[in-house]
Amino acid sequence: MSNAIDTVEETRQSSLLEVDGSQRIPTHSFKIRESKPERKPIPRWAYASIPVALVLLSATLWWLHARHFETTDDAQVDGHINVVSSRITGTVVYVNPRVENDQYVEAGTLLVELDPNDYQAELDHARADLATREASARSANVNIPITNASAFSQLTLAEAAVDEADAALATEEANLAAAQHRVQQDQAIAARAERDRMRYKSLVDAGVVSRLDYDAREADALADTQAVDADQALVRAEEQKLKQVKKLILQREAQVGAARTAPEQVSDAKAKSASSSAQVNQARADVRTAELNLSYTKIYAPVSGVIGRKTVELGHRIQPGQSLLAIVPLDDIWVTADFKETQLKYMRAGQPVKVHVDTFGRDYQGTVENLPGAAGTLFSLLPPENASGNFVKVVQRLPVRIRLNSDQDPQHVLRPGMSVEPKVKVR
Repeated sequence: MSNAIDTVEETRQSSLLEVDGSQRIPTHSFKIRESKPERKPIPRWAYASIPVALVLLSATLWWLHARHFETTDDAQVDGHINVVSSRITGTVVYVNPRVENDQYVEAGTLLVELDPNDYQAELDHARADLATREASARSANVNIPITNASAFSQLTLAEAAVDEADAALATEEANLAAAQHRVQQDQAIAARAERDRMRYKSLVDAGVVSRLDYDAREADALADTQAVDADQALVRAEEQKLKQVKKLILQREAQVGAARTAPEQVSDAKAKSASSSAQVNQARADVRTAELNLSYTKIYAPVSGVIGRKTVELGHRIQPGQSLLAIVPLDDIWVTADFKETQLKYMRAGQPVKVHVDTFGRDYQGTVENLPGAAGTLFSLLPPENASGNFVKVVQRLPVRIRLNSDQDPQHVLRPGMSVEPKVKVR
């Protein structure tokens, strides 16, 4: 037989046989099983290869998983740092007792107050100057219709005076002509009287007429000569009057020329009014500037946050732009992660990010907010220069901005500067 019996397994089976109704006699039964083929031993190298295979499998699975993520340990929490400074020069007369480093303040809290007396005086001076300018402006506005009426009335009067002078000139010219005619007439009469006197003189000498008739003719000749002299004086007077009238006409014409500047005078009055209005606006701006400077004596917290780097103390004399303290808002933070340029191949805005914070040992969820515009080295104080041609290729790092989800830090425990390790899912 091919299947030999090599072992016999004895199994004892108790069978109860009654003997004499009270004794049980045990009996034995035997089973015979077939033999199995002999197994070959597993070689030792197979046992040694199992851990290697497990390691390779784990490495493969890890690589397949890790290729979907990009991570870096060159990252930190970032946030705004609002530096509070003064916009004016002044002496500190009040510092809020709550203004200390690491203290939280609400937006609008009075932090520091400067001495307001100098700026109050400037405001009072500016308001007084404004009142003066406004009065001048009102006067300039009222002067416009007055100048308009006065200038044009002067023009009308000057033109009327010219017409009157022209009429007077015509009258004087007529008087002069009449006087000249009288002179000619009286000269003719005087010449005739002189001839009569000469004839009577010869007749007197001849004894034809009496001496009395000659004296009468001589008196007539003398009277006619005197009349000519009077008429010539009258002509000279009329000529003098004519010259005066001509000078008066020139004066009246000059007055008309001056009065014809009435539109320019009105324009000048309007320009002065506009200038006064501009000066009023300037004075109002000065008042507004003084009011602002006075308001700048009280410095308020621009945002809510934690105070840091406080340097202001009571009695300090501060200058414009001088840093007094810094406020760090806690409700607007993000993560700046410097990734290698080789890690940005598949990175895009909006990809999910898991951020591990070393301080608390926990993970926060966020998204890639945006990618950088340039490598970080280009924003440094002394960017690298390749003009010499000795450039050595170095993998650059680019800052990626990561925004945490709004529900991740309700207690605002994260602080700018904390080290983090972001893990971006890029596939």
